[in-house]
Amino acid sequence: MATRAWISDRQWARVEAVLAARAPRGRPGTNDRRFFEAVVWWRRTGVPWRDLPDEFGPWKTVFNRFDRWSRKGWWEELWVALKTDIDVEWQSIDSTTNRAHQHAAGGKGGPPSTASADRVAG
Repeated sequence: MATRAWISDRQWARVEAVLAARAPRGRPGTNDRRFFEAVVWWRRTGVPWRDLPDEFGPWKTVFNRFDRWSRKGWWEELWVALKTDIDVEWQSIDSTTNRAHQHAAGGKGGPPSTASADRVAG
């Protein structure tokens, strides 16, 4: 399965700049962009880690790295640095959140109908 890129080169350049500003610690990751794409794919699809496509690498490796970044606070640091230029491409409004409850529609059990003035006059 070939997964498309989930972030553009422009977006990755911004992420890479934030990551480069961080002081290097320990052994560097093998492919930061592939890892970041895997996390973005996981968040946008909402699937379990075990369903991560093979092209992102072993799901357990991706999860462990995600977990380490979470414990170190790197995700929060990254989002704070990136929130100055918000990309609204993925913003959506789910129509189900705007629906009225079925009882608010005036259907069965609603107010009684009234006769029109023309019918009453005739």
